[in-house]
Amino acid sequence: MSKHIFIDLLHKLEVDHELQGSQRKTAREVLGITLYILAQGGSIRLTKERFQHSTETISRYFSKFIEILAEIRSDARYMPFFKDCVGAIDGTHVDARIPVEDQVRYIGRHDTTTQNVMAVCDFNICFTFALAGWEGTAHDSRIFARALEDNRLNFSHPPQGIQINFF
Repeated sequence: MSKHIFIDLLHKLEVDHELQGSQRKTAREVLGITLYILAQGGSIRLTKERFQHSTETISRYFSKFIEILAEIRSDARYMPFFKDCVGAIDGTHVDARIPVEDQVRYIGRHDTTTQNVMAVCDFNICFTFALAGWEGTAHDSRIFARALEDNRLNFSHPPQGIQINFF
């Protein structure tokens, strides 16, 4: 995330959702902690090491964003965009150690070997599905199509009658 997008997001959360820090933590650090957990898939333990804070502090600040999610659900301004939404799907690349003979397929955009991982989470920010192991050159739509087609993967489909929208 670029610096100006981070600052814009921070300002919006402070103004519209009253995100605040504390005596010891700024709102900027609270947002940084949360984005680190969400973007990196970091555990509370890894996040506490990265930011040098206690487990209790990391958990407390991360839970502030859970409250914001509840506020978005109950706000008529946002609900038209999230009506019938059951979660979010996204792909990410993780570094991978691949045998030399297979490395070409796994070289991603930044000339390193990666696996493309698709993850699904619900609005409680709980992962409900993950599909890993795809080569770095695989497109997200190809991984998603495979998850839909292969019943052995146990991909939880949206309830009948719910339209799937991609943004």
